[in-house]
Amino acid sequence: MSLSYRRLSLCLIAIAILGFGNLSFAEETKTLRIGIIGLDTSHSSNFSKILNDPQTKFEDFKTCKVVAAYPKGSKDIKESLESVPKITEQVTKLGVEIVPSIEALLSKVDAVLLESNDGRVHLEQALPVLKAGKPLFVDKPIAGDLVDVIAIYEAAKHFKTPVFSSSSLRYTDGAKKIVGGSVGEIIGCDAYSPSPKESTHPDFYWYGIHGVETLYTVMGPGCETVVRVSTPNTDLAIGTWKQGKIGTFRGRRKDNNSYQGGYGGTAFGTKGTAQIGSFSGYEPLLVEVVKFFRTGKTPVSNAESVEIYTFMTAADISKRKAGTPVKLQDVYSQTLKAAKKKLAPYLD
Repeated sequence: MSLSYRRLSLCLIAIAILGFGNLSFAEETKTLRIGIIGLDTSHSSNFSKILNDPQTKFEDFKTCKVVAAYPKGSKDIKESLESVPKITEQVTKLGVEIVPSIEALLSKVDAVLLESNDGRVHLEQALPVLKAGKPLFVDKPIAGDLVDVIAIYEAAKHFKTPVFSSSSLRYTDGAKKIVGGSVGEIIGCDAYSPSPKESTHPDFYWYGIHGVETLYTVMGPGCETVVRVSTPNTDLAIGTWKQGKIGTFRGRRKDNNSYQGGYGGTAFGTKGTAQIGSFSGYEPLLVEVVKFFRTGKTPVSNAESVEIYTFMTAADISKRKAGTPVKLQDVYSQTLKAAKKKLAPYLD
């Protein structure tokens, strides 16, 4: 091979490498078009405001934008129905296009935020997104019962589409330090949050999910049994994890099932204790959501997300059985069969 030919070959290889590198960089930095399903919760307007802020200080948000939204969510929850017109107006002012169907939304976006306040419609709304292969973030509650929660994750597995769900309380400043090892190995946790109930959903799904997710952020998965004590204004769910570790969730309400504020808890570790801290804003969660949309890698495993909802469902069963301990594995195994049966017609 002549020297000049060798040089030409090396140049062509270098150009090819640089070319592919630039293509990869362009793919990573192109504007990520995000769509929203459900304009019946303030999360839809708050997330749109944060992600579409041209002056944002978050580098991850500078190359993404909420571009379209499908407004319909709950069919019968009064609070949700009354919120749609106001939130629709708010997101429209942020440059978000309102579309008439989920199918129309999918033609305009790269990823989807499923924000409908009513978890009962989530499976129906999630399926076309998963079939289309669009990364999907499902806001709390994942669904209206454990059957649909499991069905959503089984559908995601079937269609090979990544799905992620999390409360913003997972990303409090205190929780991140604790998970990073600030108190050593975790040996227990007491978490609390508001827990007003919505009659159409399991007790903890509506608001208690925030405190239960806080508990799981610190403890991780692996809860084996749960016992629940309940009074009109307070619930206490006591979970026993592997190795005998104990974690508790305290849900609080005012009289007449009204909202009682306050989020947080205490983590117990081999090196000391620490306060988990309260709500730290939506931005930490959205940073994780945008990373997930770009990479398809979920920061919280599907198994852990399903276990969180299994924990809450088991707590309901324990309440009905006057505080009898309930095994999470039993609840999950029984529900998995029902979920697969319900999902089967949609997987053809």
